[in-house]
Amino acid sequence: MAFIGYYMHWEADSIAAMSHRERTRWCSEISKINSKLNREPERKNVFEI
Repeated sequence: MAFIGYYMHWEADSIAAMSHRERTRWCSEISKINSKLNREPERKNVFEI
């Protein structure tokens, strides 16, 4: 619940009302977004013309 609340800024009551499956899905989706945002940009080869 804390993970979802931290990233989505939802109230605890709203998160607690979700099923376990729904909370798990939200955690997965948030983790995917964080992974994409935290990837380093592809660096261009300095020798490539």
